[in-house]
Amino acid sequence: MFDHQFIEVEVKEKIAHIRLNRPKVLNALNRKMIHEIVHTMEAMDRDDNVKVILLYGNGKAFAAGADIGEMAEDTAVNLEVLNQFADWDRLAQVKKPIIGAVHGFALGGGFELALVCDLLFAAEDVKFGFPEINLAVMPGAGGTQRLTKLMGKTKALEWLWSGEMMSAQEALQYRIINHTFPKEIVIDETIKYARKLAEMPSLSVRFIKEAVYKAVDYSLYEGMQYERKNFSLLFATEDQKEGMKAFLEKRRPNFKGQ
Repeated sequence: MFDHQFIEVEVKEKIAHIRLNRPKVLNALNRKMIHEIVHTMEAMDRDDNVKVILLYGNGKAFAAGADIGEMAEDTAVNLEVLNQFADWDRLAQVKKPIIGAVHGFALGGGFELALVCDLLFAAEDVKFGFPEINLAVMPGAGGTQRLTKLMGKTKALEWLWSGEMMSAQEALQYRIINHTFPKEIVIDETIKYARKLAEMPSLSVRFIKEAVYKAVDYSLYEGMQYERKNFSLLFATEDQKEGMKAFLEKRRPNFKGQ
C-alpha cells in the first residue's frame, strides 16, 4: 500500500478525490508530494472503479508554490541528476479526466499543477501567478508552455515577466479556468460536474480528451485524421451499441465502459 504523507485520497461515486494536505505551508509542493500525486493519479487511471479524478487542496489554498526551502541550495548538476520534472511529465499521460477545484492561491508550481488539470473550477477570490522571476528563476514544470498555449505569446510574456498575481476574473477572461464560484461552494460544484461526467461512456470521454490535446499541437489536417481514427474505434465498443440502441428505443443508456 502506497504511503500518503502529503495528500489524502478517497474514492466515492466513481470519483477519486486527491486532496493536497500540507495546509500549514499552504500546500507548498515538495518533491515527495509531487511523487505521491503522480503515483496516485496513475493508480486511479488504472482503477476500473474510477471514472474521474478530482484535485483540490485542504486549508486556505490550493498550492502556494513549490517548497523553496527544498530547492534553495540546489545546483544545476543536482537538478539534472534528480530529474524531478520526469514526474510532472507523467501527469500528462493520465488518460482519465482530471478536474481541479482551486481556491486561495495557485502560484508557481501550484499554478503549474492546476494547469495540468483538464478542467479548472475556481473560487472567486483565487489568485494565480508565476512569481518565479522574483527569485531569479522561471517556471520549470510546464508553466511557460501551458500558459502560452492558453493565452498566447504576448500575454503570457507579460504575466511571466511581471511575476504579478492574476485574479479569477482575469483567468476566466484568458480561458485558463472554466467557471468561478463563491469559495464556499467551489468544491461542491466541481463534484457536481464530476458526477455527471462519471456517468458518461468512459471510452468516449478518454478518446475525446486525446483528440482535443492533439488539436493543441497538431495541424488541423493531422488533428482531423486522429479524430477520425478515434471516431471509428468507438464503433468497436459495447457502449456505442448501447448508446445508439437506447436512443432509438427512447430510454436512458446503461454504459459499462466497454
